[in-house]
Amino acid sequence: MSQNFLTDASVARAVVRAADLSPDGLVVEVGAGAGMLTRHLAPACGRLIAYEVDPDLAARLAARHGDRVRVVRADFRTAVPPRSPFAVVGNIPYAITAPVVDWCLSARRLTGATLITQLEYARKRTGGFGRWSRLTVRTWPVFSWRMGRRIPRDRFDPVPRVDSAVLLLRRRAAPLIAPDRLAAYGHLVDLGFTGVGGTLRASLRRAHPAHRVDAALAAAGVDRSAVVAYVTPDQWVRLAARLLEAPPRSRG
Repeated sequence: MSQNFLTDASVARAVVRAADLSPDGLVVEVGAGAGMLTRHLAPACGRLIAYEVDPDLAARLAARHGDRVRVVRADFRTAVPPRSPFAVVGNIPYAITAPVVDWCLSARRLTGATLITQLEYARKRTGGFGRWSRLTVRTWPVFSWRMGRRIPRDRFDPVPRVDSAVLLLRRRAAPLIAPDRLAAYGHLVDLGFTGVGGTLRASLRRAHPAHRVDAALAAAGVDRSAVVAYVTPDQWVRLAARLLEAPPRSRG
């Protein structure tokens, strides 16, 4: 199943602390595996639903936890998101990281996700290389992305080839951009990440007048020669606030 099971209880406890769970809240665990996270999650929340696709592991989890944990023997990616607020916690099989993250981002009642991922993935999504991905920028008005502790590879069995890290995805109490402007913001980000012209300015000028693009870049503190990957999510929010506002009417 391409799973690398967490073997260090102290790391499991740290992951649960980082999740900052409500004692009466609902938690969905991704890929419960041998249950290292499960045993620490169960007492930290009100209800726990643990997804595990391996039938033998799922049976052991159910036998060990009884009524305290609802064990679902299924692929998490096929799960229907709960209708009430919930958090996701899990040690994700590396091969399905992207679809699991996409699932979390599309779940309307998700409050946050605390996920063990490959170190490189966590760095990529949180600007750890000094560059920002389109997914992070696109979702930034609604979700914050942070990288938590690094987890050495020898804390897993079988031992993977790379270290892992805790990815902290949190829904904001209020979007940084008005909800009715989020779709336009997404289109703007997509336009900027086309890479046409080599700079963000050149890409944006394909759909917006040069004077408005230059004013928006200046307001966001972005150099006119900046390449899109080096523009931070917060700069994108400031840029969009200027570029997406209605242009002044002419006095003709």
